[in-house]
Parts: sequence; structure tokens; C-alpha cells
Amino acid sequence: MNPILVMILLTLTPALELRASIPYAILATETPLYLLLIIIIVTNIVLGILIYEILRTVVHAMRKLTWFEKIFTKFVNKPQKKIQKAVDKWGELGVALFVGIPLPGSGVVTGAIGAYVIGLERKKFYLGVLFG
Repeated sequence: MNPILVMILLTLTPALELRASIPYAILATETPLYLLLIIIIVTNIVLGILIYEILRTVVHAMRKLTWFEKIFTKFVNKPQKKIQKAVDKWGELGVALFVGIPLPGSGVVTGAIGAYVIGLERKKFYLGVLFG
């Protein structure tokens, strides 16, 4: 399989993302490092945006179902109201740190899910993932 394709697939894999694709790219390809990093970082940003937008679309459609709306209100809307001040204060920076610091469980996929669940605005999420 083409090493660039493997690198992209590693980037798209939750929990692996950049932690796996960067070392793989350095060890398995002879492509210049700057080009590899551009491909990996753009892939990672696009992944975060796709996850966020898919969540927005699917959850919006699901909220038309009464049973789902009740669950969503209980487990998402109420906690969102409690943390709104922190979200307003740390929004983009919080996402950037969460996405950028390579800790177990962090990354663009969980960052996108978390940003959506806490009610972070689309623009703020995009900025956070871009700088993370």
C-alpha cells in the first residue's frame, strides 16, 4: 500500500491521529518532511471539521424525535448551561490545547465531539482545531 495513503489513514484513525502518522511518515517515506506535515495537518483539520459537522447534522435531525430530545435536554442542554461561562472564556483555547497536546484520549475526534457537546460555536471550534 502507498505509504502516503497509510499515513492519511493513520491520521483519520481516532486515538492514533497525528501521534502515529507523523512518526510513520518520517520512518516510512522519503517525502520531504514539510510536505508530509502539510498533508497530515490538513487531513487532521478536515477530520475534525467533518466530525463536528456530521454531529451537528445528525443530532439536529434526531432532536425531532421526542424521546431523543428528552435525553438530549437532560444530558447535554442542562450541563451546557452550567459550564457556559467557562466555554465562553476558554472556548477556542481549550479546544486548541485539547487537540494539540498529545495525551491519551485527546485529539481532534474527541475534541470535535467535546466541542459539540459543550455547545461551542462552529467558528470557535474551527479556530481551536486550526491552532491545535
